[in-house]
Amino acid sequence: MSRRSQLALGLLLGTALDAVVPDPRRGHPVAAFGSTAGALERRVWADSRARGALFTALSVGGTVLTGRAVERRSGSARMVVVAVATWAVLGSRSLRAEASAVGELLEAGDLPGARRRVTHLVGRDPETLDADGVARAAVESVAENTCDAVVAPLFWGALAGVPGLVGYRAANTLDAMVGHRSARYAQFGWAAARLDDVANIVPARVTAALAAAVAPAVGGDPLAAVRTALRDGRKHPSPNSGVSEAAFAGALGLRLGGRTVCRGLVEERPVLGDGAAPTPTDIRRANRLNAAVTLAAAAVAALGARR
Repeated sequence: MSRRSQLALGLLLGTALDAVVPDPRRGHPVAAFGSTAGALERRVWADSRARGALFTALSVGGTVLTGRAVERRSGSARMVVVAVATWAVLGSRSLRAEASAVGELLEAGDLPGARRRVTHLVGRDPETLDADGVARAAVESVAENTCDAVVAPLFWGALAGVPGLVGYRAANTLDAMVGHRSARYAQFGWAAARLDDVANIVPARVTAALAAAVAPAVGGDPLAAVRTALRDGRKHPSPNSGVSEAAFAGALGLRLGGRTVCRGLVEERPVLGDGAAPTPTDIRRANRLNAAVTLAAAAVAALGARR
């Protein structure tokens, strides 16, 4: 079996594993990376872009080199190594599980519980959210993370194998750790945030295209998804999240965006889409769209890996 065929089959197998094998509660590779990066941050932190760039280069570069070494030594077992790496970096199943839990709490009328649970998905101040706000947060998280947790790692995996898989996940994890705007990370986290932006430029657009292609699976209109992504995606403060969120809004016939409160800061985000505000039922529809995009992304990645 050729190396390209091993890569393609490994990506498909890893995606299948993500669908059936839950993440371990302890010892997950991504959590281990986060702990290691956190320890490094404590040693090198300074209110400096240069120091933050060094931190990002060491963390992501070290992960990429480790992935390359593991892949090179695997030989005929490369397909298995790719599959395990794919399972480790994908988060489609866990994303849908968390969103489903939020939706079930909302449907049961447990708003306090839903507020607590939605913090597993978003960094918003939960006490500011009513039931519609919680539903909107869950749908927006599913839309955004369909790129971050599914399409982008598969894209980089198809392009660069195990180093691409683990390197992307390292960059995305660092952005979550230090890339947000705060007094501590305004300078130090700049490099991590910009690296994540660059890494998602193409995957975010692929996510939008796939969401449009599979929109009929949730009763949606492919043309509405494309139109909304092109019209509203650029309005979002993120150059990438807005594209995937707008495509989901169009595919689901929803209206996303609006007032968002995070860490005490109030932000009026632009409206994405023309439909109604999300309800708990729409969380289930967003999950179905995520599942359909996951299948399509795995197929496209496998085809791309064989070329």
